[in-house]
Amino acid sequence: MEAEAISHAAGKLRDAYRTRVPMDPIIDEFPDADITDAYRIQQEQVRHWLAGGATIKGHKVGLSSLAMQRQMGVHQPDYGHLLSDMFHLEHLPFDVGGFLQPRIEPEIAFVLGGELRGPGVTVADAMRAVEFVVPALEIVDSRITDWRISIVDTIADNASSSGVVLGSKPTRLDALDLRTAGCTFHINGELRATGAGGAVLGSPINALVWLANTLGPLDIALEPGHVVLPGSMTRAAPVAAGDTVVSDMGALGSVTAVLAPEAAPQ
Repeated sequence: MEAEAISHAAGKLRDAYRTRVPMDPIIDEFPDADITDAYRIQQEQVRHWLAGGATIKGHKVGLSSLAMQRQMGVHQPDYGHLLSDMFHLEHLPFDVGGFLQPRIEPEIAFVLGGELRGPGVTVADAMRAVEFVVPALEIVDSRITDWRISIVDTIADNASSSGVVLGSKPTRLDALDLRTAGCTFHINGELRATGAGGAVLGSPINALVWLANTLGPLDIALEPGHVVLPGSMTRAAPVAAGDTVVSDMGALGSVTAVLAPEAAPQ
């Protein structure tokens, strides 16, 4: 894609954010767009957000299950940025009026105590850099009508990133086995799914290694204090204003997201 087309696609995504009206898939207008083009669109969006005062607080890894990779026709995950305005406090209601078609999913979030800079990062390097993990809920959203996304669309749309709620119980990596760490996932008291860390590339730590080594050649490091979401332990479920979502991860603790009810008409 030419630079003008990249800016055009990024502008249409920003319009969808602003108007809360989903857009047609990017791939419909630019059928020859590839993954490199998609990341260029994502980076243009990130530059726009940073210019508006947001800061980068971490990254998320998407498409971290083999089933999702097959569905998208790819052989590796993708990534997006976590911005400062995406983080919401646990148990405190937050407005979802800015979302278009939100879904939510449980994850084990890494909080880094050391820098990770690829290429060449190993599992041992990644484990040493993690200060602790916490249970998390990621809110994903799509600016594309009816979630009719290709791999190009989701990457361009910042890997469908929208919101994060972190639990408040930190756990050191040496206190658990990430592969067998399980979770239950309830919305409004109804069990929606169960899952385990092994659903994420065999172990969530593998997603962290992949991310560090993918960003390294771009001269991007994962920094101390950054949050990394490695991928969902279950399928994402739709949510709406007024919902309460709880994921219990056993020894890791639980995390609760409270979506504020819609405001009454004046």
